[in-house]
Amino acid sequence: MDHEHNCWQCGSADAGSLFCRYCNSLQAPIPDYYAFFGLPRTLSVDTDELQNRFYSMSRLLHPDRFTRRSEQERRYSLEASSILNDAYRVLRDPIRRAEYVLKEAGYEIGEQRSKDVPPELLEEVFELNMALDELRMGDDGVLPQLDEMRRRFLEMLAAIDAALETKFQRHDTRPDDGGKAEVLEEIKSALHRRRYIRNLVNEVDRQLSSRNA
Repeated sequence: MDHEHNCWQCGSADAGSLFCRYCNSLQAPIPDYYAFFGLPRTLSVDTDELQNRFYSMSRLLHPDRFTRRSEQERRYSLEASSILNDAYRVLRDPIRRAEYVLKEAGYEIGEQRSKDVPPELLEEVFELNMALDELRMGDDGVLPQLDEMRRRFLEMLAAIDAALETKFQRHDTRPDDGGKAEVLEEIKSALHRRRYIRNLVNEVDRQLSSRNA
């Protein structure tokens, strides 16, 4: 985190991004999650390193350490702690991390609408809806079919997650001058498909739970 700015307290230039390197006053926190943690903007993240930085920064930024400091630093401490927790929650999760990078790059993820069926899933979705309708009408004979469909959907999710890991690595090794855009488009499509399949699994689980209640 080596962003240059003037310290609000002593006015020194290039004060540092969290604590002024000259007067050690806490600075306004950076809302960018990667910059806040001092990490490169990559989709593959060393989660052990991320966790270590999180714990270290949690101790440094805890509001209890600033009870006798200026009002501005107390406010910055609360803001920084909030950003820290949000950033850690997002960056440690590969799916949330990818969604964050896409959003920051100008890609709109949006909500997954039930009518936006991926073409390759049309047959499975039709069969699933038929089976769920039969279950709602009291036909327990479709339970084995639903269990099998749920298993297939989970396998699809596992395959998408494995493919995403490969796409993350491709993204991180591409040059910034437009080379990453193509991979980000692929990741966006994969995330949409993943979210749709995840919703199908959740719907099956809800119906089975209500049936067993």
